[in-house]
Amino acid sequence: MGRALRVGIVIVPVGFVLWYASYYTTIMVWELRKLFAWFALPLLAAAGAAVVWLVVRWLRRRAGHGTGSEGTAATLGCLGALVGLALAVGWLVYGSYLQDRAYMATAQVVSDPVPGLTARAPYVVGKAQAAPHLGDVTGEISDITYLPDSDRFATLVERRGWLAGYEVGLVQDIPLGGESRSQERCQFDVDAADARISGWFSHNLGRKISAEKRWVRFEADDAYVTCSGGEPTVVVPLKRQTGILVVTERPAGVALYNGRTGKLTITSDTSAVPGPSYPLSLAARQREGTAAVGGFGDWWFERSGWDASEDGANEGNESEFTLRYQEGAGRSAYVTPLTPQGEASSIVAVSTVPTRHEGNGLAPMTIHRLDPAWSSPKALVALIKAEYRDVCCYNDDQVFEVVPTGGSTWTATVGSEQNIRYRVEGKGQVGGREATCLKAADGALIRCAYAAPGSPEEQELKRREQQKQQEQGAKNPGDPGDLKGYTNEQLAELQRRMSEEISRRLKAG
Repeated sequence: MGRALRVGIVIVPVGFVLWYASYYTTIMVWELRKLFAWFALPLLAAAGAAVVWLVVRWLRRRAGHGTGSEGTAATLGCLGALVGLALAVGWLVYGSYLQDRAYMATAQVVSDPVPGLTARAPYVVGKAQAAPHLGDVTGEISDITYLPDSDRFATLVERRGWLAGYEVGLVQDIPLGGESRSQERCQFDVDAADARISGWFSHNLGRKISAEKRWVRFEADDAYVTCSGGEPTVVVPLKRQTGILVVTERPAGVALYNGRTGKLTITSDTSAVPGPSYPLSLAARQREGTAAVGGFGDWWFERSGWDASEDGANEGNESEFTLRYQEGAGRSAYVTPLTPQGEASSIVAVSTVPTRHEGNGLAPMTIHRLDPAWSSPKALVALIKAEYRDVCCYNDDQVFEVVPTGGSTWTATVGSEQNIRYRVEGKGQVGGREATCLKAADGALIRCAYAAPGSPEEQELKRREQQKQQEQGAKNPGDPGDLKGYTNEQLAELQRRMSEEISRRLKAG
């Protein structure tokens, strides 16, 4: 019995480790690889110094000389430690610069205008409207993602309990205008599909992914749910590591977890994925790498590159807005307004990274320089409140995301978290003044604080004014109104009718 117990004490832990091996070894390799990248150069230098010291010592012994005094060895040791420490610190700094440069490999800085983008409901509104539409669901919301393909928001709900997976997926339509608020709720089979991200033991979706394909990882915030015919699918964009001295991440396909059968599929063909397949966290890391657009000195003193705007106007969602292109079916991008590094808060550029990308390399990132630059989102919100005081902001109404929607345009939404009422569209700076127009949530023009000369809004307002004058003239024929607005044909018709009326009255006299 004692021997069997001793054998069991050895076998059980070994089996336990092997069962977890695919998951934890992946994590361990990822972390060790990053550590090795930071300390590889100092370690190689130390190893080289040790080899040189051993060779010199061996040669001195062979020549019949002593190995040297202990004081000399101690001095050399201290000197080597100082050199190694300086090398380690220097490589930590310069290695970070090289890492940013690696993420900038596919970046392109252009002066071309941003392609036309479609406005959508703000992310914070989609987040606020998820809970009221879950019904009798008892779980907790773990993720909310905008799906550009269907122009809907997806909500993933975890089931309560340690050994449980997801409970339900909710996909809802939150239009900027109109009455359509359709939603689809797809239930998970809690017995067959009982895994979730960061779950316990065999209920961990990350462990299932590692068992299917090792050496790939993911960010929990990149995952989302889709519903098709009442069947939920959890989509997890994957990443892999590349490089030795400079370790960076690259896309590695997606993992698809069926919420009905519990089947896990890992594929590199992302064309059929009903949503973003490129990791949002990777797009954000590429955008952060723009700090290395200049040389090392500019990077070190933060004199180059751009930051995401963080002045509070886009609180809750400051970067990587998922937006659809106006032209090109199915095309969308992660879009971020950028400010220069430092104290400046004006928007000087806009970065775009596609939400879909084929292959295992970095997706192309395009940085569009703006000319002229825009005011900061905080300043734009103040402008909206000043120019449209009658609609903003009362009770719970507020100005939500200020997002770029084209080469010189931005769109801000106005309303509450449960009811989007208006949108304000800006046309950039015209004569030193922001050209803004107030529209209904569905895009119908209401008025402009200052319509840009020659813009479609100015033409629409003139047309409305002329139509209003004509309608007033038809309702009150006794008042011809301002004759300057009449055309030559209208004046001739008016004169003819007046002559006929005078002749009729004289005959009736």
